[in-house]
Amino acid sequence: MLAPRDQLRDYARVALAAIRLFNGAMALFAPRFLIGRLGLDENANAAMAYPFRMFGIRTLIVGLELLLPDGEIRRHAQRMAMLIHGSDAVGAVIAQKKGELPARQAKITVLISATNFVLSVLARPRN
Repeated sequence: MLAPRDQLRDYARVALAAIRLFNGAMALFAPRFLIGRLGLDENANAAMAYPFRMFGIRTLIVGLELLLPDGEIRRHAQRMAMLIHGSDAVGAVIAQKKGELPARQAKITVLISATNFVLSVLARPRN
């Protein structure tokens, strides 16, 4: 039986992995849908599909690493998640402040990034 703190860490890790797998699959296989969800014209911004796909495969890989049986690769993914999601959250705030996204989409992006950061902090390995 896991201690309550270890159980919370495990739930946060699995939740973060699920979010990463979903977002990664969407970015890889449906980038134009995500472009539209950002409030941008999918046709006028079609070139954004390429960086979304690059983001998608990396996101899927880290999501899968978070689900590996306990080991060094999983612990590394857990440690890196804090850096990745922390920088995502900062980037989302900057995009919001600069008006680079419509206000509603910017707020949602900040919320998602901040949630992922909190999950990554909760999921960090003990050592």
